[in-house]
Amino acid sequence: MSDQSLIPAVHSSGTIPSPRPVPGAAAAGVVACAAAGRVSEIAAHVDDPSFLKACAARYTAAGFGVPGDAEMRSWRNSWPPLLEALGRAGLSDLQVYLEYGTPGGSRRLDALLVGAGPDGVLGLVVVELKQWQTCRVLDAERVMRSDRVVTAHPVFQVAAYRSFFTHWRPAGAPELDVRAVVVLHNASAEEAAVLRPDAPVAADIPVLSGADLSAPAKDLVGLLRSDGLAAPDAAQVAAFEGIRWEPSSRLLDHVGSDLEGTSAFALVGDQQDAFVRIRGAAVRHLPARGEVMVRKGDGAVITVSGGPGSGKTALAVRLLGRLMRDHPATRPRFVTPSGTLRTHLLDAVRGHSAARELFPSIGALRSTAQQTGALVIDEAQRIKRGGTDGLPPDLVAVVKHVPLAVIFLDERQIIRPDEGTTVDEIRTAARRLGRVHHHLELTGSFRCAGSAAYTAWVDALLYGEPVPWTGHAGYDLGLCDDPFQMQEWIDQATAAGHTARTTAGFCWPWPRNRPRTPTLPLDIRIDVPSPTGKTRVWEAAWNARETLTDVDGTHIAPRSQLWATHTGGHQQIGCIYTAQGLEYHHSGVIIGPDLTWTNDHWEAHPDQSRDETLRDLPPEQYLRYALNIYRVLLTRGTHTTHIHTTDPTTQHFLDQLINPAPTPSN
Repeated sequence: MSDQSLIPAVHSSGTIPSPRPVPGAAAAGVVACAAAGRVSEIAAHVDDPSFLKACAARYTAAGFGVPGDAEMRSWRNSWPPLLEALGRAGLSDLQVYLEYGTPGGSRRLDALLVGAGPDGVLGLVVVELKQWQTCRVLDAERVMRSDRVVTAHPVFQVAAYRSFFTHWRPAGAPELDVRAVVVLHNASAEEAAVLRPDAPVAADIPVLSGADLSAPAKDLVGLLRSDGLAAPDAAQVAAFEGIRWEPSSRLLDHVGSDLEGTSAFALVGDQQDAFVRIRGAAVRHLPARGEVMVRKGDGAVITVSGGPGSGKTALAVRLLGRLMRDHPATRPRFVTPSGTLRTHLLDAVRGHSAARELFPSIGALRSTAQQTGALVIDEAQRIKRGGTDGLPPDLVAVVKHVPLAVIFLDERQIIRPDEGTTVDEIRTAARRLGRVHHHLELTGSFRCAGSAAYTAWVDALLYGEPVPWTGHAGYDLGLCDDPFQMQEWIDQATAAGHTARTTAGFCWPWPRNRPRTPTLPLDIRIDVPSPTGKTRVWEAAWNARETLTDVDGTHIAPRSQLWATHTGGHQQIGCIYTAQGLEYHHSGVIIGPDLTWTNDHWEAHPDQSRDETLRDLPPEQYLRYALNIYRVLLTRGTHTTHIHTTDPTTQHFLDQLINPAPTPSN
């Protein structure tokens, strides 16, 4: 049984037993959470350090990561007032799950109550716990806390959690009555009232203050949205825990058609050919609409490779949409190790709050492989390596268990030594595990104004024999004399309504603990000599880790994973980790001192890198990753790329290639 099936449970004997399997949990669908039990049982132990330690261990085993100090502090501060209020309200016999994880781990509910409603209906109460006292509502989706952190509006956040149970309840599962409540146990009545929206979607979601938790028991039951709920018996708890959550056909149709109908994911040329071939494999290996999923020993693994702008992600997303519509019983999923790409995909389906589960995190890849019959993986070259036979263990689980796995990758976008899955490794694993393997290649270019000439020029520059740029209709390649000129060009393009971004090699410090103020530190400093001999210093900030918002609610900077597309991103500098997998109209690239053209070849200088995963590598090993990194950065622009390099010799070399002297006429 998976480690995810082990959670702290408490018994009425008053002792804390060893972790045990979830009672009644189906082998195929285990409960992932930090703790589970009756309210009274958990309340008796919530202050015990050993109980909290067990919760932390189960939290990690469930695939949520290692809880930090802030997470543990929130448990100590928020769980006791909730449990005490439930006890005073006479709800001690309800079942409660703390840090309840939905399939794929894309959401964690602070607390979930399960009770027996009238006529055998199971009543669920989704509880969102906040330690805040004050905040400012910016709009329907965002609030700014007193520490200036901008975060999701808790009422709409818990409404989205509630929608999961509505849209993911499979046919034949127990009927559910799903409710929700927000608890701000440190807030006054006036402070809590600020968060009560007028929107119909949230009209039945109360926001409780600390004073509300002290209300008389008869009132507290209603405030906690638990009226009419009685203690569930063991069979009802087992029935709930045995539900294998899967998207409803309505959700699959809606989101699937939206993904397929989006112009950004239109397919042409070899994309369309690959789409047809993959659909053919799906028909052979997957149940059709209306049929049930039966896992058999055979299956297929399809690898799809292609360079920057070849349309891998567009094909991958369209494929997910089609699999959702034609083969719903397989519960298709889309996984990517790129947090930036996943954030953009979630942003794209934000109108369908229940669709988040279709995009599990990479940390849930192994458990996802055991639950889905059709899996699409994009940017697979970024998956962490490990194991003894080359292929990452999580990817071995995919090849072994998933009837149809479609894996997209580009081996020249491997950018770290702990990454690097290849087509050959996947092919070898597939054959060893008795799976059919097919490989497809995308050779087109849709990013650089359809300029295969430009991507070929970049590949020759970095990996072969550099050649002069002879131009291409519709694509502009240029060289900036200095970063001041580049920033002016980016600002002008942004003012004209285009997406324009500057990226740089990771050659300047990027402190982990950056201040949460409207002003970002100017960590990037480049000396720019002038003809007069006086040096000017160009300064810029790396992109913000979290969204920065002015006191009036105006966006100053998007968080790092949305830097490439959201308002304000042009004023910060991105790097490989925030640009890979994305595109924008105009791309400025600063090649730092870690890569220089010296004596007719590229030389790497890892000592100039500030990337902790790379800077201690020997130069010959660092060179491979540096070339791949700059290849990614140089191929983000759909219309234009302008380059500046901090090394004068390299700048002169590029100038000769990009602006070659005219050939003398006879």
